[in-house]
Formats: sequence, structure tokens, C-alpha cells
Amino acid sequence: MNAMTYYHTSLAEGRWQTFSFFEQMANIGSEVHRALMWQEKNKGHFDLAIDRALELFDFTLEDPRWRGPKLKELARARELLCYAAFGENPYHTDLADLDKYFFTFAFAARLKR
Repeated sequence: MNAMTYYHTSLAEGRWQTFSFFEQMANIGSEVHRALMWQEKNKGHFDLAIDRALELFDFTLEDPRWRGPKLKELARARELLCYAAFGENPYHTDLADLDKYFFTFAFAARLKR
């Protein structure tokens, strides 16, 4: 059996659970922003940013602190990212929309410091 390979190794080892919800969402937003910046410039960099964002989403979805309404919001945001990144997009949400959404979490995380 192969060991799971992570982009964010220290976060996969438990450090992610030390972050607040706002910090987790802001970090996901950083990867979404990177994907947006690379979308029309470099497919390889774009794909890596999307992969890293999805990994962070998965870490957040696995965080037991976010059960209930937050879990539903997280799952929907991940779904919207997949639609925006991979084509078929019934909601017509793009990466620029998601970048704006995640910016609010970055702002809130900064205020909490």
C-alpha cells in the first residue's frame, strides 16, 4: 500500500487543526487566488494550485470542529471550485467570484490576530 502524498505535509500531520475556521478558509483562498492568477498563463501552475486548494478543503472538511452548518458551506464551496476549475458549471461561478468570497475570510482572519 502506498503512503498518501500531500502538498501540505505539516498541515496533514495535524497542524491544520490548530488554525481557526477563518484561517483555514483564508489559506484555501490563497490557493484559489493563485489558480486565478495562473488560469490563463500556465496550465501546470493552475492545476497545482487547484490541487492544493482541494487538499486544504479536504483537511477542513475532515476537521471535527466544523460539523453542522459550516460543513455544508464547506462542501458547497468545494463543489463550486470544482465546477469553476473543471468546466461544466451549472452555477456560472468562476474563480474571480470565489476569490472575492475567500477574501472576506482572509480579512476576518487578519482582524482576529
